[in-house]
Amino acid sequence: MTFPILPLLSSPEDPKLDDLSIAGHVLFPYDSLNLSKHWIQQFQSQLSIFVQVEKNVSVDQITELLNLGVEKIFLSDETQYESVVNAGLPDERFASPVLQSNSSLIVCEKLNDLAKYNNDENRDVYYDMTKSDASQDEVDQLAKLGYTVILPSENLTTKKQENGKISISFTFVNTLVTDRQDGLFTTLITSPAPKYTALGIVYSSKESIFAAIDEKVGVYQSRKRTHELWYKGKTSGATQKLLQVSKDCDSDVVKFVVENRKGYGFCHKTSKYTCFGDDLQSSGHGLSKLDATLQDRFENAPEGSYTKRLFNDESLLVAKLKEELDELIDAKGNKNEVAWEAADLLYFVMCWCTKNGVKLSDVEKNLDVKSFKVTRRKGDAKPAYLEKKQDNSPPNAPTQNASQDADFQLEVIDASDLTSPAITKAMTRPAQKTSEIMKLVLPIIENVKTNGDKALLELTAKFDGVTLDTPVLSAPFPESLMNISSEMKDAIDLSMTNIEKFHAAQLPKEKVMTVETAPGVYCSRFAKPIENVGLYVPGGTAVLPSTAMMLGVPAKVAGCKNIVIASPPSRSTGQLTPEVVYVAHKLGASCIVMAGGAQAITALAYGTESVIKCDKILGPGNQFVTAAKMYVQNDTQALCSIDMPAGPSEVLVIADEDADADFVASDLLSQAEHGVDSQVILIGVGLSTTKLKEFQQAVTKQALALPRKEIVGKCLAHSYILLTKSYQDAFELSNQYAPEHLILQINNAASYVPDSIENAGSVFVGALSPESCGDYSSGTNHTLPTYGYARQYSGVNTATFQKFITSQDVTEQGLKSIGKAVMTLAAVEGLEAHRRAVEVRMEKLGLL
Repeated sequence: MTFPILPLLSSPEDPKLDDLSIAGHVLFPYDSLNLSKHWIQQFQSQLSIFVQVEKNVSVDQITELLNLGVEKIFLSDETQYESVVNAGLPDERFASPVLQSNSSLIVCEKLNDLAKYNNDENRDVYYDMTKSDASQDEVDQLAKLGYTVILPSENLTTKKQENGKISISFTFVNTLVTDRQDGLFTTLITSPAPKYTALGIVYSSKESIFAAIDEKVGVYQSRKRTHELWYKGKTSGATQKLLQVSKDCDSDVVKFVVENRKGYGFCHKTSKYTCFGDDLQSSGHGLSKLDATLQDRFENAPEGSYTKRLFNDESLLVAKLKEELDELIDAKGNKNEVAWEAADLLYFVMCWCTKNGVKLSDVEKNLDVKSFKVTRRKGDAKPAYLEKKQDNSPPNAPTQNASQDADFQLEVIDASDLTSPAITKAMTRPAQKTSEIMKLVLPIIENVKTNGDKALLELTAKFDGVTLDTPVLSAPFPESLMNISSEMKDAIDLSMTNIEKFHAAQLPKEKVMTVETAPGVYCSRFAKPIENVGLYVPGGTAVLPSTAMMLGVPAKVAGCKNIVIASPPSRSTGQLTPEVVYVAHKLGASCIVMAGGAQAITALAYGTESVIKCDKILGPGNQFVTAAKMYVQNDTQALCSIDMPAGPSEVLVIADEDADADFVASDLLSQAEHGVDSQVILIGVGLSTTKLKEFQQAVTKQALALPRKEIVGKCLAHSYILLTKSYQDAFELSNQYAPEHLILQINNAASYVPDSIENAGSVFVGALSPESCGDYSSGTNHTLPTYGYARQYSGVNTATFQKFITSQDVTEQGLKSIGKAVMTLAAVEGLEAHRRAVEVRMEKLGLL
């Protein structure tokens, strides 16, 4: 037992996590976790993570926790314990209420013979007080007996005393013993990962430990001035941040894990890093020394040095990594040469890590996480890294009459092993040649920036084959340009009404949201529309009024002052698409810029003689449009934001044995026809061979009847069917892919929304909800994140066209509440004018 209290936190976002991590271990409820591959990386390296699971948590879910690096899992009952043991999971990774077991023990009342059940202190025994009202005395007594007491974080404090709270420092010191006449405790000071170096020996008193845990700094007992605490570095500047406190098995030696202030050691001899003679500049040995040196070189390496060159020249560094790996392989059989070449390779590996913001402690933590895994992959090398065997057999000659049906078949992958390289291949989108596109786009951007309207007119003539007198059509728009059928008007009117209903419902419920964060401190937030917005609507050979609706209606609902639409004229008519003009009219758009591509985006971003400069640009487009949007977003001269990065359209369909094959095929093909770089994925749950064949046949039959079947065939060439055994696996793959459109053609589809969905642009629930409805008339927005950006971006919505402004109103009472905290924080950051701005007010008000 290193620390006698185990804090139970509400979640990883619990505000007390930072303070209570000083105990070195914390416990989380399973339901509070949002697990992912690198979930454990959010915690400090020295912090042990425990998880409490309820009865309904399965063995598979428990196995996942262990594989992710959870050190110990607290089980609910004997049945659950038997399940994990029968599954072959290691007993030592669990705590359970089973008295006779090899796991740690959880109890809710004192044991008659603690020594019997803790195996002479070789077995941790946890006393669960999370559901009882515990007093400081009760907790202290239990800790002295040898229990580790589990307490909820809201009942704990790091202060020596706090009304109604259990002091973790008080419990800790009351378990310590000493045989010293002065009553002090020998204290070992060590550094954290990756050095793990013993820095020196000092002495602590109860009062110094109280202060150290409360303030999270190195505080010890002065033996020269017996009534004075020694705040390490208070005069020398060699301060320490306290990361963890523990004690040895006899409770008579205390261990502090501290982080020294950068540039300072622990020893009073300023040239020494430790009290054991290590130089300040040594920073440990081997890899830890290399790590510290490279971290310093990354910030301070002189120009012209080799390390600086490696950091700046990625191609050189990558080449050296490959070269040194080959040399290490070639050194096989020679111990000294292998060691020599391994050192070279590790140097370049650590350069690569440092360049990418990774420290040795980060690597070590990942090694620790991997050591906690209880299941392993087969571990075969990827095919690209295996030597190819000579195949002397003649290739099969293609038959002259091979059916073109094969052009419309999706490759099938068994996804029962979610870590399979084949799945990674399937989930990888078609590559975008961004750098090549940007080379073509930059001259267009510079041309429009320099020549304005003149460039727009020339580029429209060049790319769209239309000669115009002016690049802008201003409102009110002529009726002659809105010549569409009554049926089309009705369809647009209905769709815009539904879109407006849905987006109006997204407006904030109150004009100003105000919260009194502290007595007399009123913090508010209110929404304001973005003044000028540019909406890009692709055109040319396509007719896309839906895009104008999806972008324009939310802008209108948000209250944007100037809605500027950009859309190229039709090559065949020389005029704008009449449906787009009609939508612009209904929106109250200020004007329509009659241009497309990168030239239209540039005009919207920078403005021209006749085009209003826009504050935000939204809308889909080809790779040229996307490249231009990304460029202007990053140009401070443009001062222009965009909706989101964009890529080719995509859909992911989850279907089970009861799904209608025709429905599934139609949903896949509705996206496949968008373009050769689009991608469609079908995840089949528990499909029979017969059902899989039905899906493939339906895709082929419908594809052959499409006018754009050549495009469809090329799209399907990099599209896949993934076969899973469970809905859980299907949703895990879907969340990994983060599709633009997610269609659920499964039984009880609605029951999976929203809990099973983490990443998706828009979800289409049930067999009767085709993606087409969302594209046009249901009311949701069809401008959605693609290419995996649904992990961090939302589709266009009302808030997309708003900015949210905060305000604060601090009264005299408010200054009294927060003034001293503000001054303290400003002082530690060295911002004296900030501190004085509060001080002069408080002085005049007599609050100091």
